[in-house]
Amino acid sequence: MRVLVAGIGNVFLGDDGFGVEVARRLRARGGLPEGVELVDTGIRGMHLAYQLLDGYDGLLLIDTMHGDGPPGTVYRIEHDPDAPAPGSGLNGHGMDPGSVLALLDELATANGVHRPVGRTLVVGCEPASLDESMGLSEPVAAAVEPALRAVDELVTLLLERPTEQTGNRSDRSAARRVT
Repeated sequence: MRVLVAGIGNVFLGDDGFGVEVARRLRARGGLPEGVELVDTGIRGMHLAYQLLDGYDGLLLIDTMHGDGPPGTVYRIEHDPDAPAPGSGLNGHGMDPGSVLALLDELATANGVHRPVGRTLVVGCEPASLDESMGLSEPVAAAVEPALRAVDELVTLLLERPTEQTGNRSDRSAARRVT
């Protein structure tokens, strides 16, 4: 069983550094189960897509995302692999998770690989500011601890049920809320 946990974001754009900070705290804390690999992807979305071609049973992405909550709201969603892909929006420095997964689909098809990643979950956080600045806003910084707990729960879920999809359809065509 192989699971990849990837912190995504740009630390120079305020709250966009959320995924990177959660990955940093996970690494400092340690204790992820055997078979779970942790990476700080930062803004290297293209690199992440190529890494995923190696094949993983589960993927957990940590990033900021816009939902319907106030800043600091932590979301848990599941990517629907059968939803229409948004197109890769190729950008070597700054691809969002949807674009990374779309690029992965394109790379997998070009290389004759069928679904190199099993179940894909996302821990997202509603940002307060994505302006040029370093450091997280107060509500997003306060969301790091709840996000760490969410990561622990979802890693366990990926290890126990790597192919089962759960939750209700959200307003996002390629995502389901994970309960």
